[in-house]
Amino acid sequence: MSTQEATPNALPKLKTDEMVINMGPQHPATHGVLRMVLTLDGEWVRHAEAVLGHLHRAQEWQGQNRTWFQYQALIDRVDYLSGMFTSWALCRTAEVLEEQTIPERAEWLRVMVSEMNRISSHLLWLGTYLIDLGAMFGFPFYPFREREKLLDLFEEVAGQRMMFNYIRIGGVQRDPKATWFQRLRKFTEEFNDRVDEYEAIVTENPIFLRRTKGVGILPLSLAKEFGVTGPSLRGSGSNLDLRKTKPYSVYPKLDFNVQWLDKPEGGDTWDRYILRIREMRESNRIIQQCLDMIPEGPVITKKQIAGLRVKAGEGFSAVESPRGILGCYVTSNGSDKPVRFRWRNPSFCNLSVCGKLLENHPIADIMAIFGSIDVILPDVDR
Repeated sequence: MSTQEATPNALPKLKTDEMVINMGPQHPATHGVLRMVLTLDGEWVRHAEAVLGHLHRAQEWQGQNRTWFQYQALIDRVDYLSGMFTSWALCRTAEVLEEQTIPERAEWLRVMVSEMNRISSHLLWLGTYLIDLGAMFGFPFYPFREREKLLDLFEEVAGQRMMFNYIRIGGVQRDPKATWFQRLRKFTEEFNDRVDEYEAIVTENPIFLRRTKGVGILPLSLAKEFGVTGPSLRGSGSNLDLRKTKPYSVYPKLDFNVQWLDKPEGGDTWDRYILRIREMRESNRIIQQCLDMIPEGPVITKKQIAGLRVKAGEGFSAVESPRGILGCYVTSNGSDKPVRFRWRNPSFCNLSVCGKLLENHPIADIMAIFGSIDVILPDVDR
């Protein structure tokens, strides 16, 4: 063999065959029942496709085959981590049809419990995300310590720790006791120090930085193309937040900032993490203002009975949920049962961009990228 033939450049290139494998639907890190079909070139993902339908909740079908009164309780089970927001979107849509003004105290309570729910949702995301990356910081320890306190408050005011059915058409279920407000105020006074603890452990952790910095970059143009909203969009250079861009309820009376990063070239998984950390601090600030400014008065105007009816017509409303823009469209014929429901679930759009984000990343990055999007599967299989 000649010297030229023996050089590395003369050696034949190795050819690998692509392999198609399933990830899920029974996988502990897919946060529900998600099947990802991956095309792999060695350890590298060349194509990824989410296969939906393994956790179908019939969200829209049930809305058309249940009464208004029944559906108010069912809707909490879709995005089960932020049921206050699905209830709020449904109730606001019905109130648009009714041209109904709800009591001011109820509006303040809606904002208060929803921002509490935003914090509890982000806390669960933080704990499970760290476990997905191999850290035992999350699920049994720090974030769940504060989340349990919020769930205790939810249980006292709504009777449930997750499936609240607290926000009702015409107001809210009940007025909390004075001691409830005192406990909530104490929580808000301590919470920022608890977030400092999370950040001390995670934000500049060298292992966490290696797993998240520069991984899963989502350009703003791609996010808009797929309809991504929420922290995943705001981490990529957009300040879209319905609480500011299309204000509703008493948000115009509150002093708060939309948390976003000016990075139109694209935010990575670390950016999406830090956005949720900052959103928790901002939600805590909103709750404190609500505690200071909430007026006295009634909390509901429409009688909650099995024969509850909503005027005939078409209505739409949207709220800013922990995962993005949650919209509800309904057609009513004036009876106790809606004619048509259509939901705009943020998890559905946010999941759709994952295939693009996973391309040309190693298998080890899949859970870091997917987890940073914060998808709730029942919110997808609607």
